[in-house]
Amino acid sequence: MKKLFILFFYAGLFLTACAKNAPVMVTNLRCESLSDPVGIDIAAPRLSWELSSDVNDIRQTGYRIIVASSLDKLNAGEGDLWDSKFVKSDNTLYIPYSGSKPKSRMKCYWKVKVATNKGDAGWSANASWTSALLDSSDWKAEWTGLDKSFPGDVLEKNTRLSARYFRKEFTLDPKTIANASLYISGLGFYEAFINGKRVGTQVFSPTATDYSKSVKYNTFDVTELLKAGANAMGVVLGNGRFFSMRQPGIRNFGFPKMITQLEVTYTDGSRQTIVSDTSWKVTANGPIRSNSEFDGEEYDARMETPGWTLAGFDDKNWLQAEKTEAPGGKLEAQRNRNIQIMETISPIAITELKPGMYILDMGQNMVGKLRIKVKGKAGDQVKLRFAETLKKDGSLYLDNIRGALVTDKYTLKGKDVEIWEPSFTYHGFRFVEITGFPVTPSLSDFEGRVMIDEMDVTGKFETSNKMINNIYKNAYWGIRGNYRSMPTDCPQRDERMGWLGDRAVGSLGESFIFDNHRLYAKWLDDIEQAQRETGSIPDVAPNYWQIYSDNMTWPGAYIIIAGMLYDQFGDKEPIIKHYASMKKWMNYMKEKYMIDYIMKKDTYGDWCMPPESPELIHSKDSTRITAAAVLGTTFYYHLSTLLNRFAVLLDKPVDADQFAKEAESVKKAFNEKFLDKPAGCYSNNTVTANILPLRFGMVPDEYKNAVFNNIVEKTMGDFKGHVSAGLVGIQQLMRGLSDYGRTDIAYQIATNTTYPSWGYMVENGATTIWELWNGNTADPAMNSGNHVMLLGDLIAWYYGYLAGIQNAPGSVGYKQIAFKPYLSKGLDYVDASFRSIRGLIGSSWKIEDGAFTWTIKVPANCSAIVYVPVSGKEAVKAPAGAKYNGMKEGYAVFQVASGTYSFISKL
Repeated sequence: MKKLFILFFYAGLFLTACAKNAPVMVTNLRCESLSDPVGIDIAAPRLSWELSSDVNDIRQTGYRIIVASSLDKLNAGEGDLWDSKFVKSDNTLYIPYSGSKPKSRMKCYWKVKVATNKGDAGWSANASWTSALLDSSDWKAEWTGLDKSFPGDVLEKNTRLSARYFRKEFTLDPKTIANASLYISGLGFYEAFINGKRVGTQVFSPTATDYSKSVKYNTFDVTELLKAGANAMGVVLGNGRFFSMRQPGIRNFGFPKMITQLEVTYTDGSRQTIVSDTSWKVTANGPIRSNSEFDGEEYDARMETPGWTLAGFDDKNWLQAEKTEAPGGKLEAQRNRNIQIMETISPIAITELKPGMYILDMGQNMVGKLRIKVKGKAGDQVKLRFAETLKKDGSLYLDNIRGALVTDKYTLKGKDVEIWEPSFTYHGFRFVEITGFPVTPSLSDFEGRVMIDEMDVTGKFETSNKMINNIYKNAYWGIRGNYRSMPTDCPQRDERMGWLGDRAVGSLGESFIFDNHRLYAKWLDDIEQAQRETGSIPDVAPNYWQIYSDNMTWPGAYIIIAGMLYDQFGDKEPIIKHYASMKKWMNYMKEKYMIDYIMKKDTYGDWCMPPESPELIHSKDSTRITAAAVLGTTFYYHLSTLLNRFAVLLDKPVDADQFAKEAESVKKAFNEKFLDKPAGCYSNNTVTANILPLRFGMVPDEYKNAVFNNIVEKTMGDFKGHVSAGLVGIQQLMRGLSDYGRTDIAYQIATNTTYPSWGYMVENGATTIWELWNGNTADPAMNSGNHVMLLGDLIAWYYGYLAGIQNAPGSVGYKQIAFKPYLSKGLDYVDASFRSIRGLIGSSWKIEDGAFTWTIKVPANCSAIVYVPVSGKEAVKAPAGAKYNGMKEGYAVFQVASGTYSFISKL
């Protein structure tokens, strides 16, 4: 008995040692997909984490989460708010907090302990989230502003409005401050200051919405900015999307206004609250004389009032703030990140075009603002105009800017060196025309401030082909330049709207490069909020332009993107949240426009199909135009299959059956009406008319090869191996070609340098993606130099086919990965990776002397099916741990657990 006890004792020591030395770490703890978020107004936020290890075959077998009300309790292992106990599960994503109901303002500390097949990973590092104001009764502040104009303001057509400056002095008790939080929404945009210090680093906050439906507020920990005794707070309000840039034309929600609540908690438990109300003072007589996203900002430094955000400032000439009507939308905590200055770039050249006029070249079409450094006398005015390209004479090309003034003006105060950048405007530009500079400017006087939504760059992609690399770089700059709290179409002219059709499949490719999860989740909210009672969904969301044209292709992005968020990030919440709205829209379209299961309604066609003449925007050749009913019906079928999937996922069998049966009826009617059986094509045989039903699964098996052969013949014949589709067709073209064995054609399209192609843009000096394939020759009214709609499925093809990184069938969020590179003559290596929701996925291969060498990385707690291109099984050198599953269509198929593996094969 004694020997048995000793045996168990030493076995216990051994297991404990194994646990302490387990080769796995728990990393990247997230609450609602954010690290340590402040201001969560969700009663049961979802918790996630990653596993990280240098050892292969790591699988989570269970976890334990504890949530505590203090850091001391957490460190002591006391989960006084929630202790999940040990849960047998391999799940690491979106685990709902199930403890005591959080209270407003509560900071919740949490950590997780994970058990794996190779030992206990131990406790993670500590993380936290902070509850916002969870009940509307928590708000004591009033919406405050001045609902009137001032001299110099213009309320019609090209509107102008000076910034509103608010201030409030207050006295804090002579006690020790434990913590202080600021809850604030300033519409359209705000900048807040406490005792002369700026609150946060964000710009253009809060996030843009339909303010009649939803108003977001931000939460900040401002403990370090306060002191006992006299304090002061200041808020500047810019127009943003609240006060219309064009009236009429763009929705106007009113004059700028704010709601602000500062809560100070002392160590004795008492609390002091300072709120926005009529006791605040306000002026429109500050240095920001006008501000507009379209037209720029005018700043007169002579009108600065130093110290206005400090206690003791003389504000006797300021007006008394007034209580205003609330915007109408629900006031709620913002869940997506704010826009930030994410990068700075230096200009590469400055040229004097004529005396006193200079052209600055940033070297990159960027989105943001220009910071200037200047010295001169009071009253000198520097004028900056922004453009993407130049005319042949070196002057700005402004025709494509349409009616936007895109001009910043800075009037000097005349004291020492002055440094300035606008607060409430941005520009899409590479070139800047500078006039009024008091001295000869130099490159060091300017800095480009790149402004985008704060999100991680998650992807890396490089190949042996320089053109592919250049196109990827252009896509990177174009995508990020159009993340502006909504995915916009363009950043430079008088539009800048969230067009749904631009981002349907494009959002998938973007998700490999950027962690765009929260941005697109927020955008789906915008779309639902813009839905009419009838069920109609707009083409633009938020619906600052109220365009309800009722078509399948543009609003279809609503359903497609919800599916993307589930597939790419494993997040089912957007589907749950918007399912009823999606179903309502589909029913509306069916009841209003469908006849005998054919959806005849379409508005925009296969937008920006490469036209037959270089000066055209839209093709007039009937052989290039895809019929409206083909577009509408294929999309109705595709979206029905997606909703069938969603209904199954949400355990709605009646809905699932309805969508499945309806899809079959639509497919049958479509084939009866549009399939030309003798010719093996659909409708008038455009590539788009053929690729959509082929990719969506509508083509009868016996006609698939014929339909695909028509795609090949049309592409290689009429289009000579170039892009053969517009915005709708290009969303399916590249992957469709590879799926049917013609990666060589896809590769040719991807690397062409002649019109129409992405490479043609590069060859003609583009550093982003054009709006038109012929953007250098078509009507200037529509040739934005920074659009991403024509990327289609290119980036998804880069990662999913060239690098070979896809979800395995039936997998979401890359729990199981399918590695399957599609090779093409001329491409010698691909080095790609992206940080998925579960961890870093990598695929790096090269071909040298007939040998294919490939290294893959599978995140911990995941697995992969690996397709190694090879001439035969005997020609594969597989690593330890790779289980051979047989040959399939020129690939040797293996199964691997998590880890890093290298394969060598003979081609």
